[in-house]
Amino acid sequence: MTTGAPDDLAGPTDPAATWDAVDAYFGPLVGEDDVLAAASERARAAGLPEIQVSAAQGRLLQLLALATGARRILEVGTLGGYSTIWLARALPPDGGTLVTCEIDPAHAAVARESLAAAGLSAVVDVVVGPAADTLRRLVDEGTEPFDLVFVDADKPSNPVYLDLAVRLSRPGTLVVVDNTVRGGAVADPRSTDPNVLGVREMVARIVDDPRLDATAVQTVGSKGYDGFVLARVRG
Repeated sequence: MTTGAPDDLAGPTDPAATWDAVDAYFGPLVGEDDVLAAASERARAAGLPEIQVSAAQGRLLQLLALATGARRILEVGTLGGYSTIWLARALPPDGGTLVTCEIDPAHAAVARESLAAAGLSAVVDVVVGPAADTLRRLVDEGTEPFDLVFVDADKPSNPVYLDLAVRLSRPGTLVVVDNTVRGGAVADPRSTDPNVLGVREMVARIVDDPRLDATAVQTVGSKGYDGFVLARVRG
Protein backbone atom coordinates (compact mmCIF):
# COMPACT_ATOMS: atom_id res chain seq x y z
CA MET A 1 0.00 0.00 0.00
CA THR A 2 1.58 3.27 -1.09
CA THR A 3 1.29 6.47 0.88
CA GLY A 4 0.95 10.07 -0.15
CA ALA A 5 -1.40 11.67 -2.67
CA PRO A 6 -0.51 11.48 -6.38
CA ASP A 7 0.53 14.75 -8.00
CA ASP A 8 -2.51 14.75 -10.28
CA LEU A 9 -5.06 14.10 -7.52
CA ALA A 10 -8.15 16.18 -8.25
CA GLY A 11 -8.51 19.20 -6.01
CA PRO A 12 -11.54 20.97 -4.59
CA THR A 13 -12.73 21.91 -8.08
CA ASP A 14 -13.52 18.23 -8.73
CA PRO A 15 -14.59 16.80 -5.37
CA ALA A 16 -16.23 13.65 -6.78
CA ALA A 17 -12.96 12.62 -8.44
CA THR A 18 -11.13 13.25 -5.20
CA TRP A 19 -13.60 11.11 -3.26
CA ASP A 20 -13.15 8.26 -5.76
CA ALA A 21 -9.37 8.55 -5.50
CA VAL A 22 -9.46 8.44 -1.72
CA ASP A 23 -11.74 5.38 -1.74
CA ALA A 24 -9.31 3.70 -4.12
CA TYR A 25 -6.35 4.62 -1.89
CA PHE A 26 -7.98 3.02 1.14
CA GLY A 27 -9.02 -0.07 -0.84
CA PRO A 28 -6.24 -2.28 0.64
CA LEU A 29 -7.24 -1.14 4.12
CA VAL A 30 -10.88 -2.09 3.52
CA GLY A 31 -10.04 -5.42 1.93
CA GLU A 32 -12.91 -6.20 -0.44
CA ASP A 33 -12.27 -9.78 -1.56
CA ASP A 34 -13.17 -11.73 -4.69
CA VAL A 35 -16.45 -12.98 -3.21
CA LEU A 36 -17.67 -9.46 -2.55
CA ALA A 37 -16.44 -8.21 -5.92
CA ALA A 38 -18.29 -11.08 -7.59
CA ALA A 39 -21.46 -10.20 -5.70
CA SER A 40 -21.27 -6.66 -7.08
CA GLU A 41 -20.66 -7.94 -10.60
CA ARG A 42 -23.52 -10.46 -10.31
CA ALA A 43 -25.91 -7.69 -9.30
CA ARG A 44 -24.66 -5.46 -12.12
CA ALA A 45 -25.07 -8.24 -14.70
CA ALA A 46 -28.63 -8.82 -13.50
CA GLY A 47 -29.47 -5.16 -14.07
CA LEU A 48 -29.93 -4.23 -10.40
CA PRO A 49 -29.52 -0.55 -9.61
CA GLU A 50 -25.99 0.25 -8.44
CA ILE A 51 -27.05 1.73 -5.12
CA GLN A 52 -25.49 -0.73 -2.70
CA VAL A 53 -23.08 0.50 -0.06
CA SER A 54 -19.46 1.03 -1.03
CA ALA A 55 -16.77 -1.39 0.12
CA ALA A 56 -15.64 1.09 2.80
CA GLN A 57 -19.20 1.44 4.06
CA GLY A 58 -19.68 -2.32 4.04
CA ARG A 59 -16.57 -2.74 6.15
CA LEU A 60 -17.89 -0.07 8.53
CA LEU A 61 -21.12 -2.03 8.95
CA GLN A 62 -19.14 -5.18 9.61
CA LEU A 63 -17.00 -3.44 12.23
CA LEU A 64 -20.09 -2.01 13.93
CA ALA A 65 -21.60 -5.49 14.10
CA LEU A 66 -18.37 -6.90 15.51
CA ALA A 67 -18.01 -4.07 18.03
CA THR A 68 -21.54 -4.63 19.33
CA GLY A 69 -21.06 -8.40 19.48
CA ALA A 70 -24.12 -8.86 17.30
CA ARG A 71 -25.51 -12.38 17.15
CA ARG A 72 -28.80 -11.38 15.55
CA ILE A 73 -28.83 -8.84 12.71
CA LEU A 74 -31.80 -7.41 10.84
CA GLU A 75 -31.38 -5.79 7.43
CA VAL A 76 -34.12 -3.79 5.72
CA GLY A 77 -33.31 -3.73 2.02
CA THR A 78 -31.25 -6.62 0.60
CA LEU A 79 -30.79 -5.55 -3.03
CA GLY A 80 -28.11 -7.92 -4.39
CA GLY A 81 -26.81 -9.03 -1.00
CA TYR A 82 -23.56 -7.04 -0.99
CA SER A 83 -24.08 -5.38 2.41
CA THR A 84 -25.66 -8.62 3.63
CA ILE A 85 -22.38 -10.46 3.08
CA TRP A 86 -20.39 -7.83 4.99
CA LEU A 87 -22.83 -8.03 7.91
CA ALA A 88 -23.20 -11.82 7.94
CA ARG A 89 -19.43 -12.21 8.10
CA ALA A 90 -19.55 -10.44 11.47
CA LEU A 91 -21.73 -13.13 13.03
CA PRO A 92 -19.96 -15.30 15.60
CA PRO A 93 -18.69 -18.67 14.36
CA ASP A 94 -20.59 -20.52 17.08
CA GLY A 95 -23.96 -19.33 15.87
CA GLY A 96 -25.79 -16.27 14.65
CA THR A 97 -28.64 -15.20 12.41
CA LEU A 98 -29.25 -12.46 9.87
CA VAL A 99 -32.75 -11.71 8.58
CA THR A 100 -32.83 -9.52 5.48
CA CYS A 101 -35.96 -8.09 3.84
CA GLU A 102 -36.31 -7.57 0.09
CA ILE A 103 -39.47 -6.57 -1.77
CA ASP A 104 -38.31 -7.61 -5.25
CA PRO A 105 -38.17 -11.39 -5.89
CA ALA A 106 -35.62 -10.91 -8.70
CA HIS A 107 -33.31 -8.98 -6.38
CA ALA A 108 -33.75 -11.64 -3.71
CA ALA A 109 -32.79 -14.37 -6.17
CA VAL A 110 -29.55 -12.57 -7.02
CA ALA A 111 -28.82 -12.06 -3.31
CA ARG A 112 -29.40 -15.73 -2.53
CA GLU A 113 -26.97 -16.74 -5.29
CA SER A 114 -24.29 -14.42 -3.92
CA LEU A 115 -24.88 -15.55 -0.35
CA ALA A 116 -24.55 -19.17 -1.44
CA ALA A 117 -21.28 -18.35 -3.20
CA ALA A 118 -20.11 -16.71 0.05
CA GLY A 119 -21.01 -19.81 2.06
CA LEU A 120 -23.55 -17.87 4.12
CA SER A 121 -26.89 -19.39 3.12
CA ALA A 122 -27.20 -21.26 6.41
CA VAL A 123 -27.06 -18.11 8.54
CA VAL A 124 -29.02 -15.68 6.34
CA ASP A 125 -32.79 -15.72 5.86
CA VAL A 126 -33.84 -13.68 2.81
CA VAL A 127 -37.51 -12.76 3.28
CA VAL A 128 -39.37 -11.54 0.19
CA GLY A 129 -42.17 -9.02 0.57
CA PRO A 130 -42.81 -5.49 1.82
CA ALA A 131 -40.37 -4.96 4.67
CA ALA A 132 -42.91 -3.24 6.91
CA ASP A 133 -45.17 -6.30 6.67
CA THR A 134 -42.25 -8.60 7.50
CA LEU A 135 -41.22 -6.51 10.50
CA ARG A 136 -44.80 -6.34 11.82
CA ARG A 137 -45.03 -10.13 11.52
CA LEU A 138 -41.81 -10.50 13.50
CA VAL A 139 -43.21 -8.19 16.18
CA ASP A 140 -46.46 -10.15 16.32
CA GLU A 141 -44.55 -13.43 16.59
CA GLY A 142 -42.54 -12.09 19.52
CA THR A 143 -39.28 -12.85 17.77
CA GLU A 144 -36.04 -12.62 19.72
CA PRO A 145 -34.67 -9.05 19.68
CA PHE A 146 -31.98 -8.07 17.22
CA ASP A 147 -28.61 -6.67 18.24
CA LEU A 148 -28.06 -4.56 15.13
CA VAL A 149 -30.50 -3.24 12.54
CA PHE A 150 -29.40 -1.83 9.18
CA VAL A 151 -32.05 0.13 7.25
CA ASP A 152 -31.36 0.77 3.58
CA ALA A 153 -34.67 0.62 1.75
CA ASP A 154 -37.27 3.09 0.47
CA LYS A 155 -36.65 6.36 2.28
CA PRO A 156 -40.27 7.56 2.63
CA SER A 157 -40.87 4.53 4.87
CA ASN A 158 -37.94 5.32 7.19
CA PRO A 159 -40.22 6.50 10.04
CA VAL A 160 -42.11 3.19 9.90
CA TYR A 161 -38.90 1.17 9.73
CA LEU A 162 -37.47 3.06 12.70
CA ASP A 163 -40.53 2.44 14.87
CA LEU A 164 -40.60 -1.26 14.04
CA ALA A 165 -36.84 -1.62 14.43
CA VAL A 166 -37.04 -0.23 17.96
CA ARG A 167 -39.86 -2.64 18.77
CA LEU A 168 -37.59 -5.46 17.59
CA SER A 169 -34.66 -4.27 19.67
CA ARG A 170 -33.30 -4.62 23.19
CA PRO A 171 -31.32 -2.19 25.36
CA GLY A 172 -28.03 -1.70 23.56
CA THR A 173 -29.28 -2.48 20.06
CA LEU A 174 -27.74 -0.28 17.36
CA VAL A 175 -29.93 0.96 14.49
CA VAL A 176 -28.07 2.24 11.42
CA VAL A 177 -29.99 4.07 8.68
CA ASP A 178 -28.30 4.75 5.33
CA ASN A 179 -28.73 7.61 2.83
CA THR A 180 -29.88 10.18 5.36
CA VAL A 181 -27.97 13.26 4.14
CA ARG A 182 -29.25 13.17 0.56
CA GLY A 183 -26.47 15.35 -0.80
CA GLY A 184 -27.27 17.95 1.87
CA ALA A 185 -30.95 18.19 0.92
CA VAL A 186 -31.99 16.93 4.37
CA ALA A 187 -31.12 20.39 5.74
CA ASP A 188 -33.39 22.18 3.25
CA PRO A 189 -36.75 22.86 4.93
CA ARG A 190 -38.24 23.74 1.53
CA SER A 191 -37.65 20.29 0.05
CA THR A 192 -40.71 18.37 -1.10
CA ASP A 193 -38.73 15.27 -2.10
CA PRO A 194 -40.46 12.26 -0.47
CA ASN A 195 -37.05 10.73 0.26
CA VAL A 196 -35.94 13.84 2.12
CA LEU A 197 -39.26 14.12 3.94
CA GLY A 198 -38.98 10.49 5.05
CA VAL A 199 -35.56 11.14 6.54
CA ARG A 200 -36.66 14.36 8.24
CA GLU A 201 -39.69 12.67 9.82
CA MET A 202 -37.52 9.83 11.06
CA VAL A 203 -35.04 12.26 12.60
CA ALA A 204 -37.87 14.15 14.29
CA ARG A 205 -39.12 10.91 15.82
CA ILE A 206 -35.64 10.03 17.10
CA VAL A 207 -35.33 13.48 18.70
CA ASP A 208 -38.65 12.96 20.49
CA ASP A 209 -37.98 9.35 21.53
CA PRO A 210 -36.45 9.11 25.02
CA ARG A 211 -35.42 5.51 24.32
CA LEU A 212 -32.79 6.52 21.77
CA ASP A 213 -29.37 8.15 21.73
CA ALA A 214 -28.33 9.10 18.22
CA THR A 215 -25.97 10.94 15.93
CA ALA A 216 -25.50 11.55 12.21
CA VAL A 217 -22.32 10.98 10.22
CA GLN A 218 -21.82 12.66 6.86
CA THR A 219 -19.92 10.63 4.27
CA VAL A 220 -18.27 11.25 0.92
CA GLY A 221 -16.82 8.67 -1.41
CA SER A 222 -17.55 6.65 -4.53
CA LYS A 223 -21.25 6.83 -3.63
CA GLY A 224 -21.23 10.63 -3.52
CA TYR A 225 -22.20 12.88 -0.63
CA ASP A 226 -24.53 11.23 1.87
CA GLY A 227 -24.42 9.78 5.36
CA PHE A 228 -25.79 7.58 8.12
CA VAL A 229 -27.94 8.08 11.18
CA LEU A 230 -26.94 5.84 14.06
CA ALA A 231 -29.27 5.33 17.03
CA ARG A 232 -28.67 3.21 20.11
CA VAL A 233 -31.53 1.88 22.22
CA ARG A 234 -30.97 2.97 25.80
CA GLY A 235 -30.53 0.47 28.60
